[in-house]
Amino acid sequence: MPGIRGPTEYSREPLRHPCLKVNSKCAGNRRTAMSKVRTVKGVGWDVSAIGNAIWGGAKLADVLELVGIPKLTKSTPSGGKHVEFISVDMCKEENGGPYKASIPLIQATNPEADVLIAYEMNGEPLNRDHGYPLRVVVPGVIGARSVKWLDTIKIIAEESQGFFMQRDYKMFPPSVNWDNIVWSTRKPQMDFPVQCAICSLEDVDVVKHGKVIVSGYAVSGGGRGIERVDISVDGSKTWVEASRYQKTGVPYIADDISSDKWAWVFFQAEVDIPQITEIVAKAVDTAANVQPENVEVIWNLRGILNTSWHRVHVRVGHSNL
Repeated sequence: MPGIRGPTEYSREPLRHPCLKVNSKCAGNRRTAMSKVRTVKGVGWDVSAIGNAIWGGAKLADVLELVGIPKLTKSTPSGGKHVEFISVDMCKEENGGPYKASIPLIQATNPEADVLIAYEMNGEPLNRDHGYPLRVVVPGVIGARSVKWLDTIKIIAEESQGFFMQRDYKMFPPSVNWDNIVWSTRKPQMDFPVQCAICSLEDVDVVKHGKVIVSGYAVSGGGRGIERVDISVDGSKTWVEASRYQKTGVPYIADDISSDKWAWVFFQAEVDIPQITEIVAKAVDTAANVQPENVEVIWNLRGILNTSWHRVHVRVGHSNL
């Protein structure tokens, strides 16, 4: 099927303009902690390679329907099973060609998947850094699939053969290194696993005696809600459940119609801490997926998807600030 480029002759009726609150997360979020186990390749992100925005645009399912591909289509008559997004951004990994990525056609044509062709961010036209004039937003999926500076959309039979689909952003076991890696043995990473991070405290913080607020964010891929966030102030011997919310003063209910299923969830707990301790946070999503305890068991050579328990070390004392 020929590619769809920019405004087309198919646009005979206005498309709906949904606004969605969506969390976007780099697969390398928290890579620095993984690199402390063994060296990994990639930008040294801590807990902040993540963001949340309100995106405005046209649902990809509506756009595809205008060119003759019905909702919830798994395969076209000509054998198309994937939707490829091609950017105007040229990169050395593609030998000077464009950045590109793809998602399954069934996901692209599912209105409930909320894949957007976005042209607004937080109520304003996209700026250049965020993909002006058009970008893709694929909720619940690692950020590498939300292609910016969109040029062309293609319906293709196989996954995109782009570098960042086939030779990057794949999850390998700890036994794989740069000498024995075989990229074709793993599928491109799509959904991101359940994750949480403490943002109110940094590692080796000094805090005043008394109650301490432990707060941060929790997210899970695929539209799964956050069932709970557990906090420990004694290195995981005992736990308390944190409160959760998306809107200040409104309790969060996982998978409820009142919640934003693609957005991050905030958590908060007020705790007493010992003199010197390790504070730990772990999240559980509505499919009962839970963060792994240790980073060592999920180490991988690209340092992606560090979803291990988040730990910060603090002590009670007097700050020099």
